[in-house]
Amino acid sequence: MKIICIGRNYVEHAQELNNEVPEEPVFFLKPDTALLRNNSPFFLPPDDFLGEIHYEVELVLKINKAGKAIPEKFAATYYDSIGIGIDFTARQLQSELKKKGLPWEKAKAFDYSAPIGTEFLPVKELNTNGGIHFSLKKNGQTVQQGNTLNMIFGFDKIIAYVSRYITLRTGDLIFTGTPKGVGKIEKGDLLQAYIENKLMLETEIK
Repeated sequence: MKIICIGRNYVEHAQELNNEVPEEPVFFLKPDTALLRNNSPFFLPPDDFLGEIHYEVELVLKINKAGKAIPEKFAATYYDSIGIGIDFTARQLQSELKKKGLPWEKAKAFDYSAPIGTEFLPVKELNTNGGIHFSLKKNGQTVQQGNTLNMIFGFDKIIAYVSRYITLRTGDLIFTGTPKGVGKIEKGDLLQAYIENKLMLETEIK
């Protein structure tokens, strides 16, 4: 099982981090040891290890069959459920790696850096005509809101693009990008992620 993450997929998020808006999907991987399941708490690593860690809420696709070089017109048949997750990012470390032209994995792929919701919602039960709305609350206050209508690259484009380079397999997870509003987590914070008005994920920072 692979965790594939799409970066810079919302214009305003790319701009808030002073990144160029990409012309094609940007993706990176997290190992399965990054998953944090069952609404378990996230324990902050020592400050001198990873530094400041930011939340990034994202919709997550679960791949339901294997595929390689998938045509975009068939991509929708490769997922039938959508969940939500958080891409924890060691922001200062990521910035340092980017300046040096180095890979991001140290800042993105550390243990438990990918909390994931307790369930996935069937696509057929979601009203996708108006886009899928999702959000993140920190300590009861909404800090991020997104809608799939505002994605630079939609689900089908992502699947078609990634599968040109990496074979997708049943159970793979694709984190599809975060909207603006990312920010720092601290001990005692409670993060709650929603699809529409349904609470799908929560984790306490310890």
